[in-house]
Amino acid sequence: MTTAAASMVFVIDDDDLVRASIQGMLKSVGLRSETFETPQEFLRSRRSDVPSCLVLDVRLPGANGLDFQRELADAGVRIPIIFITGHGDIPMSVKAMKSGAVEFLTKPFRDQDLLDAIHQALDRDRAMRRQQSELTELQKRYESLTAREREVMGLVVSGMLNKQIAFDLGTSEITVKIQRGHVMRKMQAESLAELVRMAAKLDLSAEKK
Repeated sequence: MTTAAASMVFVIDDDDLVRASIQGMLKSVGLRSETFETPQEFLRSRRSDVPSCLVLDVRLPGANGLDFQRELADAGVRIPIIFITGHGDIPMSVKAMKSGAVEFLTKPFRDQDLLDAIHQALDRDRAMRRQQSELTELQKRYESLTAREREVMGLVVSGMLNKQIAFDLGTSEITVKIQRGHVMRKMQAESLAELVRMAAKLDLSAEKK
């Protein structure tokens, strides 16, 4: 399956012709899409767990695209959004972009401009998914550590030497060396620098607070 086929573009617009036009354009370049007339239809749908983005009309009957953007964020739905509108203004576009929108296009827009924004949005979603997958894997490795190994890891990444850690924990230096080895193996870290980066991604400093 190609990268394009393994992704999905969702379109929410109350205009039948706009939905059909965008869907036809996407199909012509090998992109899969699903269209919806309202945000409620989108929320009720069963969406594939693949890299995706949302092309969203700003003004919808009984709804506002900017409000829906905030609603999705509050619900923890992380999907890159491209706004399209026939009635946009600068304050509206600024608000959308500050809230994380990929692009804000005013109708009529060029197909290529929308396609460029869609590819950018899909790339952003792939990157977010990759980062989340890496973080989940790191969390699993960290959870495999014993309570003492977590203590040792925290002190190691803070820059302390084995003998300092041993003194701090009231144990022997050889014991710390063994536990440090367990940490490196379980976390699959090949160097101290890599272990420090892992700790930063896991935000272990926040865990101590």
